[in-house]
Amino acid sequence: MSVREIVCEDLNLAIDELRREGFRLDLIYPADEPAAALLTKGDESVRVTTPAAPPLPTGLPAFAPEFVLTREKASAVQGRAGMLYRDLIPGRLGGRYIASHIAIPEGGPVADWVHYHRVALQIIAVRRGWVRVVYEDQGEPFVMTEGDLVLQPPLIRHRVLESSAGLEVVEISAPALHETYADHELELPNGADAQRQFGTQRFLRHVASDTPWTRFSGGEAQETHLFDATGGIASARIIRSGTATRLAFEPNDGELVFGFVLEGEARLGDDAIGPADAFVIPPDEPWWLGEMSSDFRLLHVTTARLDAAASRPL
Repeated sequence: MSVREIVCEDLNLAIDELRREGFRLDLIYPADEPAAALLTKGDESVRVTTPAAPPLPTGLPAFAPEFVLTREKASAVQGRAGMLYRDLIPGRLGGRYIASHIAIPEGGPVADWVHYHRVALQIIAVRRGWVRVVYEDQGEPFVMTEGDLVLQPPLIRHRVLESSAGLEVVEISAPALHETYADHELELPNGADAQRQFGTQRFLRHVASDTPWTRFSGGEAQETHLFDATGGIASARIIRSGTATRLAFEPNDGELVFGFVLEGEARLGDDAIGPADAFVIPPDEPWWLGEMSSDFRLLHVTTARLDAAASRPL
């Protein structure tokens, strides 16, 4: 099948025109600021790109560690399905990771479709509001609320159905640049198979209201069991100070050390941090938090070294 190429300045306008001609959207990327898409109609295929469309990696890009501190005031851009995306790791750590603060200002149905991603890792945590979602082989749609988290294993089909006004989530993925593929055949929900493996990972739904606080690094944390669900690739938790005045963290022997301030204020070394600020610590550096407010809550995510066992599925 030959593919017709269209280069345009306005991707959304080109997609809308092709849809009016009967084409359907098969893939689009990147999610945070779409620049390329593939649409089909029968035996016809059209690839639409903007002049700045980035090339897709053939595997996981090499990890390039650096210290990152992104402030809440950073601007957001219009992304896929009408969602607003704020980039939390502008340099993308060599293209290895992307982290986005995603918002849906107005509540109601979301213009999403059944889709999947070719990724090595993808985590979504709710900061504010609620969202109703459905996942392949995970039963009926369910609602995620503040503090809840899911692991979306590679290639799992899923869909965002509706949200509250003012929904905010944090999404972390590897690699940074990846496609969103439409699945036009599968209808969700499609049944339940809670033990299904997607490669070396399984779906995880962490419910904050069901999770106790336990001791962690001198403070307290709600653990998510992400380590087990990813086969040792990643860990995630919500941290608070408890009775501690300072939390000290040893160097990570893996790759990503990511923090997102859900609520409250603290000091990250010499830097003051507040609500919706995000940071990345290089894996070979110790770090600490101090002067934490009583309402301080931090989403804390770390990863191992993503080797061949966690490579991007074909």
